[in-house]
Amino acid sequence: MRSLNLDQVRSLVAIADLGSFAAAAQALHLAPPTISLHISELEARLGAALMLRAKRGRGSGAAGRGVQLSSAGELLVQRGRALLREADDLIAQLQRHAQGRAGKIRLGTATGVVVYLLPQVLEALSQQHPDIEVEVHVLGTHETLARVEAGKLDFGIVTLPIPAGGVLQCRPWRSDPMMAFVPLDWSAPAHATPAWLADKPLIFNESGTQMFRHTMAWFGQAGHSPAARIELNYTEAMKSLVVAGYGAAILPLEQAEAPHAQPLHEGLRILPLDPPLTRELALVHRDQALLPPGAMPVLEVLALFGRVDPT
Repeated sequence: MRSLNLDQVRSLVAIADLGSFAAAAQALHLAPPTISLHISELEARLGAALMLRAKRGRGSGAAGRGVQLSSAGELLVQRGRALLREADDLIAQLQRHAQGRAGKIRLGTATGVVVYLLPQVLEALSQQHPDIEVEVHVLGTHETLARVEAGKLDFGIVTLPIPAGGVLQCRPWRSDPMMAFVPLDWSAPAHATPAWLADKPLIFNESGTQMFRHTMAWFGQAGHSPAARIELNYTEAMKSLVVAGYGAAILPLEQAEAPHAQPLHEGLRILPLDPPLTRELALVHRDQALLPPGAMPVLEVLALFGRVDPT
């Protein structure tokens, strides 16, 4: 059996709803003979009578027939409504997709961004563009850059600096101050210096990450090269160890965007760094012509949550 013709199914559903061929033809903006042909072809294709026709009088044609659905017709109308609804929904979704209002976007970034910054972005995106799905991959800067360049990710949020001369487009996204997170029971100065922190037990991001290099460069400029007591990449775990008195950590301050972090911050002390240090985040992607549908609305929402230091 050949596949169903949705136009013919639509004609049958219209007849069932409106009670006559003539009314169905008027509603669908078709000639009555076309409606009759749709039903005849549909019955021939299925090998079943779809309706019982009761003639109203001599000389009345198809347009004047009263109709009653057969059991097969009732089944097809019932299932046909769902088919037509799904087809209409698919067409509407494809149109949104073509207009860039729907699609699937793959984004890679580090755990700190996922925990503190992305929830607000994803919430806004779901409210403004519910048909755009964002698939989040938790990765370091190096792996994120490699996957975006290879086309395995559409966007990456990475820590600067990144290697120069690449093929990716890079736009600054956020500039967040780095702070020293220290246990409450430590006797601490008003500002944390490299010399003061270098003598303390330290909790670092894993070596090889951009955050580790960024932190070590800050110490190195002051002539220090401390060793970490432990290295790990999950920001919340690092802060929990600080609360436990295990050591101090140097991390971005993002609690304004993540109110859920406040209870944990109450168990530690946050000191500004001297000299100051910032964590610069950038959004990277390939040429816009290579981006999938739905990419531009994601860029627009991300821009709303950007915060770049004008200096």
